[in-house]
Amino acid sequence: MNTLHLIYGPQGAGKSTRAGELARIHRALPLAIDDWMGPLFGPDVPRPMDLAWVMDRVQRCESRIWLTAEAALRAGCAVVLDLGFMKRAQREAAAARASAAGLAVQWHFVDAPLALRRERVARRNTQRGATFAFEVTPAMFDFMESQYEPPSAEERARAIVLESAS
Repeated sequence: MNTLHLIYGPQGAGKSTRAGELARIHRALPLAIDDWMGPLFGPDVPRPMDLAWVMDRVQRCESRIWLTAEAALRAGCAVVLDLGFMKRAQREAAAARASAAGLAVQWHFVDAPLALRRERVARRNTQRGATFAFEVTPAMFDFMESQYEPPSAEERARAIVLESAS
């Protein structure tokens, strides 16, 4: 069976860019939450934003993404999952799900300094290039930053670590 590549790190660290690189290198199927949420639910997001509404849809998408990933792996295709995995519990649940399914897993931790990540997100909002899925406002950035849980030493030890300074 091919490898399931799981990418995590804070916003703006370069997860989507790294996911694209891994997909090319391993000829893998890239599955990213942003690619699903924006087209499926972006036009319907309530104003003001309702976090419970958004998270319900994130859970639905993640459930379908996992089923797609597992089917692709069983069919012999490597998969790159870019679901954020912002919290340790999410990473632990992903590891447990992969283990229960007998999947070969490679973790990838992507990180960068906070100022650089803010700059990257602002630039992505303006340039709207290949990794742009939706605008991340400064308030959204700050909220997500407060939700992020850095990896433990054990998590870092099992991952390929990519830290950028520029």
